[in-house]
Amino acid sequence: MYAILDIETTGGQFNEEGITEIAIYKFDGHEVVDQFISLVNPEIPIQPFVAKLTGINNAMLSSAPKFYEVAKRIIEITSDCIIVAHNASFDYRILRTEFRRLGYNFESKTLCTVELAQKLIPEQPSYSLGKLVRSLGIPIADRHRASGDAIATTKLFKILLEKDLEKTIVKDFVKFEIEKGISPKLQDLVNQMPAKTGVYYIHNEGGNLIYIGKSQNIRKRVNQHFTGITTKSKRIQAEVFTITYEETGSELIALLKESQEVKINRPRYNRSQKKTVFPYAIYVEKDANGYLNVSIGKADGRKKEITSFASLQEGKNALFKFTAKYHLCQKLTGLYQTKKECFQYKIKECDGACIGEITPEIYNLRVQQFISENSFENKSMILLDRGRNVNERSAILIENGIYKGYAYYDLNYQITNIEILKKILIPMQHNRDVKNIIQQYIRKSKSLKILYF
Repeated sequence: MYAILDIETTGGQFNEEGITEIAIYKFDGHEVVDQFISLVNPEIPIQPFVAKLTGINNAMLSSAPKFYEVAKRIIEITSDCIIVAHNASFDYRILRTEFRRLGYNFESKTLCTVELAQKLIPEQPSYSLGKLVRSLGIPIADRHRASGDAIATTKLFKILLEKDLEKTIVKDFVKFEIEKGISPKLQDLVNQMPAKTGVYYIHNEGGNLIYIGKSQNIRKRVNQHFTGITTKSKRIQAEVFTITYEETGSELIALLKESQEVKINRPRYNRSQKKTVFPYAIYVEKDANGYLNVSIGKADGRKKEITSFASLQEGKNALFKFTAKYHLCQKLTGLYQTKKECFQYKIKECDGACIGEITPEIYNLRVQQFISENSFENKSMILLDRGRNVNERSAILIENGIYKGYAYYDLNYQITNIEILKKILIPMQHNRDVKNIIQQYIRKSKSLKILYF
C-alpha cells in the first residue's frame, strides 16, 4: 500500500512550521481504498503570504482539531505503507517534526514523485506539481490545498507506475512487503487478483520477477498456474511469494506490455524470446509478366512483409479471405491447388483465366489496395480501445508506421492534442513482434476505433 499525502503549513523558520491542513489517500496501486482529510490548528499564526497562497487563514483554523487529536488517525492510515509525496522530503520532515513534539518517533519508507518524474518523464520544463500535471493533461482543482494537491499527486503516481517498464517501483514495494515477513497462501494470492484484463507479475521471495503473463481474466489465469501439473507450473508454485498486477482494460495493451516487459525483465520462467512469435508472413513480389504475386511463406528479414502470422494455417486462412475480399487471383497467391480446398474455404474455383484478361496495371491496383489496408507502414494513426473503467479509454499511437506507445485518457482534449498525448504516453519500443501483434489485433477486433492524422 501507498499513503499519498500532501501537507500545507504555516510557513516560517526551518522546523518551526506548523501543519494547517493534511490530506492522505491510501492507494493500493490501482485505486484509492481509504482517505483522511482535515484542517489542523497549528497553534501558531500563519505567515501572510502563505494565507494568500492557500486561502487558509487563522480564523478558519480556530475550531480545527490540533495535531495530537488527529495523530492516531494518521498513524492508522499510513501503517505498513510507503509514503508518496511531491517533494517527499519536505512533507515527511514536517510530519516527523510534529510527531517528535508529541514524543513519538514516526518512521516510514518514502517515494518522491519529483525524483520519479525526473527519471521517467525527462526534459520537462518544470517539475513543480501544478505545471507538471497540467503538461500531462491531468486536471487539478484546489491548487495549494492539501486535498487537491494529493489527488493530483495520486493521478501523477499512476502514470509513473505505468511508465516504469523496468518495474523498479513495484520491485521495491515487493521487497518492502517481504520485510514484513508474511508469506501468503496460494489461494489468498488468487483471491487478491481481479477477474479483469491485464498483465500480472509473479515475484519470488527475493522480490525478483520470475514470470510475466497477460490474460483477459487475471484471476482465472493465475489459478491455472497454481493448479497446473507441468514442470513450469510446479516451479512457479514452489517459488512464488507475491503477485502484482496492472489492469489494462484493453487486451491489445496487455499483449504489447507483456511482449516488451518480458524482453526488458527476462523472467526465468517466460519462454525465450529468441524465436519469432510470428514465423510466417505475407509477401508481395512482381513476376516476370509484371503482376504482383501475393504469397505466404516463412518469415524472412531480407524481404518486406505486409503482415505476419503465428502459424501457417492462420496465414492461409487469412490469405483465402484476402483473396475473396480484394478479388485476387489464386494462381498468383499460390493457394489454388484442388477443388476440395476451394470448396472448404467457400470460394469459387479459380483457373487463373483473369490474368490473361486484365492488364498487370489494373490487377496490381487490387494488390495495392490490399497492401494499403493491411499494412500501417508510413501511416500515422491512433487506435482507440477500452480503458480500465467506464469513464476511461485507451489510445495507442503509431507515427509514420512506428509504434510509439500507449496512454489512458478521460478527457477529449488529451487525445485531440497530439502534444499532450505524447507527454502522457507510456513509451514503448517498436519491433517486428509488436507490429504484428497490432496488425493481428486490428484484423480480429470489432471494438477498435482508428483515427488517422
